[in-house]
Amino acid sequence: MHPTLNIAVKAARRAATVINRASTQLDLLTVHAKSPNDFVTEVDRAAEQAIIEVLHDAYPGHGILAEESGESGPESEFNWIIDPLDGTTNFIHGFPQYAISIAQTKNGVLEHAVVYDPIANELFTASRGSGAFLNDRRIRVSRRTRLNDALLGTGFPFRQFDNVDAYLAMFKELTQKTAGIRRPGAAALDLAYVAAGRLDGFWEMGLSPWDMAAGVLLIQEAGGLVSDLSGEANFLTTGNVVAGTPKIFGQLLPIIQSYRPANMQA
Repeated sequence: MHPTLNIAVKAARRAATVINRASTQLDLLTVHAKSPNDFVTEVDRAAEQAIIEVLHDAYPGHGILAEESGESGPESEFNWIIDPLDGTTNFIHGFPQYAISIAQTKNGVLEHAVVYDPIANELFTASRGSGAFLNDRRIRVSRRTRLNDALLGTGFPFRQFDNVDAYLAMFKELTQKTAGIRRPGAAALDLAYVAAGRLDGFWEMGLSPWDMAAGVLLIQEAGGLVSDLSGEANFLTTGNVVAGTPKIFGQLLPIIQSYRPANMQA
């Protein structure tokens, strides 16, 4: 494992200790609404601080982009993109689908990725050019080639509802043309599941960079394809992502595009 990836794994495990301890005392949590249906707890903040401390100790010159604390650190060609607890709403409810997501970029290009599920103790890792792994076992996207055999993941709009009708139209057609759609509520894990072949494709709109940076690299290193709604690579900027096995991606993207409102970013 690359030394930088080792540091990211160390940071993820440090955050998991904070999260696991709190998961046994959910009734004591203080929950704040950042915006409608978008929550933060002291666990998110403590887990994020634990991650940042590990990364800063190892790489004090690197920049940070984290969900709760925003941008910090010096200007650098190296930046860390962190979601300390993706799936906070699930966590608050004791619904066991949430993860820690940590990615590093070099000059804007994804280099290293960790998605850690502390409930299942599943550690997804990838480094550019070195493949994707689940608990040290190499993973690949599934071999499914036909959309009607595919199991897809998605995330419903939950913060902004401007384009909910377009989303529901996508959902309706894809429900009819696939083996099923799942919406577990943690995009980082959904993307990791595409990399591991558990899902054959995924799409969502309105995500933040920390929701998807690590998961995107996992899919790419597992042999899958990822784009924004225009088929380009601007998903970290636009917040819109389509991913899947090469054959499923090729069938999924045109359907998503056909319902995209004219005013929606790609």
